[in-house]
Amino acid sequence: MKPVRLLVLGALRRRGRAHGYQVRADLESWGAHEWSTATSGSVYHALKSMAGQGLLVTHETVASEAGGPPRIEYELTRQGEREYLDLLGRALADREPSLDVLGAAIGLIEDLPRERALELLRERARAMREWRASITAYLPEGTDLATWGPVGEVLSLWLSTADAGAQWTDRMIRRLEEGAFTMAGE
Repeated sequence: MKPVRLLVLGALRRRGRAHGYQVRADLESWGAHEWSTATSGSVYHALKSMAGQGLLVTHETVASEAGGPPRIEYELTRQGEREYLDLLGRALADREPSLDVLGAAIGLIEDLPRERALELLRERARAMREWRASITAYLPEGTDLATWGPVGEVLSLWLSTADAGAQWTDRMIRRLEEGAFTMAGE
């Protein structure tokens, strides 16, 4: 999954209706151009592509007084809303999203009801622990990965990643349980 699709849908959902420049400006105000692959070109491409897929409806506005063609404004369709919530859910629950996809999902987490966000994060924490267990299941008792050479380092990287991912997710779950953020419907 690419973060630009999730980010563009999220920005449009929050605005209701917007043209490409507004969406791009929103993403830049979030710093998304620094931590994700969302560039101005990818934003406009995503808007056109998703409109063609029926996820967005287009509205042509009057040409600006400064000249130039009329701007096209975009708005989520019901299908676009479903796609957005599906992408957001998968990014939060998956143990393997890239950091920019996970970052986008966390930035948009308030679009979900608290219980739904908790359910997805618990699924992610479970997946991280299952991944760790699948790695250690085949290691002989008392294995010292430092003696396994480069393969041991790969396994150590995976175990460290699983541990860090589970710890971070557990922290996020606790924060939500304690009432952090204003979630959808609150």
